Amino acid sequence: MAEETTQSGLSDNAAGGLAYITIIPAIVFLIVAPYNRIPFVRFHSWQSIFLAIAWIAADVLVMIIGHLPVIALIDVVLWPLVALGFFILWIIVLIKAFNGEKFKIPFIGDLAEKQANS
Repeated sequence: MAEETTQSGLSDNAAGGLAYITIIPAIVFLIVAPYNRIPFVRFHSWQSIFLAIAWIAADVLVMIIGHLPVIALIDVVLWPLVALGFFILWIIVLIKAFNGEKFKIPFIGDLAEKQANS
C-alpha cells in the first residue's frame, strides 16, 4: 500500500499502527475525520477493538478456570501462555500495520473487515 499522508500530517500507516496502542486511539480514529473515511485505518481500528475484547474475554475465561478446584493448577501454566500468545499477536499486528500491511487475524479480521466496509 502506498503511504498516504492526511491533512494532519499523520500517514495512514502510522494511524493504522497507532490504533493498536490502546483502544482509545482506535475509537478516536473511527470518530474523527479524515481517518474515519480511510478503509485501512478503519480496518485496523476495528481489529484493534475486537482484539482487545477477545483478550479480555480470554483473560476472564482463564480466571474462571483458575477458580475451579481440580483445574486450578492448570491456570498457573495456562494464564502466562495465553497472555504471551496475545502479546505476540499484538506485536505482529502492530508491526504489520506500521508497515502498511493489512494482516487479518482469523475470525477477528473478518469481523473488522465487515465493520470497516459498512
